[in-house]
Amino acid sequence: MQPFRKHAGLAVPFDRVNVDTDQIIPKQFLKRIERTGFGQFLFYDWRFAGDGAKKDEFILHDLRYANATILVAGKNFGCGSSREHAVWALADYGFRVVISSSFADIFANNSLKNGLLTVILAEEQVTEIMRRAATTANYQLSIDLEKLAVEDGQGFSTTFAMDEFARHCLLNGLDDIGLTLQREAEIAAYESKHPVREEMAAILATR
Repeated sequence: MQPFRKHAGLAVPFDRVNVDTDQIIPKQFLKRIERTGFGQFLFYDWRFAGDGAKKDEFILHDLRYANATILVAGKNFGCGSSREHAVWALADYGFRVVISSSFADIFANNSLKNGLLTVILAEEQVTEIMRRAATTANYQLSIDLEKLAVEDGQGFSTTFAMDEFARHCLLNGLDDIGLTLQREAEIAAYESKHPVREEMAAILATR
């Protein structure tokens, strides 16, 4: 996982509340076994009609927000099922940050493990960012994880809170595997003192 320290990018106002994971990535696209390739199906039922034609009114089809990397959403984003594919789809599409006034707990945890930063701000602050993103051409935000700060260079500036362990993991690019490998020397020392029994070694050798 790539470390996350500071990101600046185009913000898109996604003014919908209670966006669930089935809307983020519909169930018919969950058959892939890789973590990549899901971006093309992000918000599929909102982006496309039944015949596959684009719904031009959908915000992500607006050329003003092409290449946006910061999604600014309504409250309770990522509710519904626990599918990790929702985070994979957002990241594969190109989003590095999602800003909202609240997130579903499982979605926020999945985001952490995949390097997608979720920033919680007050509802009125989210509303103001959405307003600016909708009315200002090429509206850019800068998110500094080291300083826990969000600003736009046009007068808006605020800080946000975050669990310190989660922040440590993102700053250092540590997912569950990375955290485990930090103990690699201790694991090796333990294994050297606890060799695999002969019967188990025989079973493992057949796999």
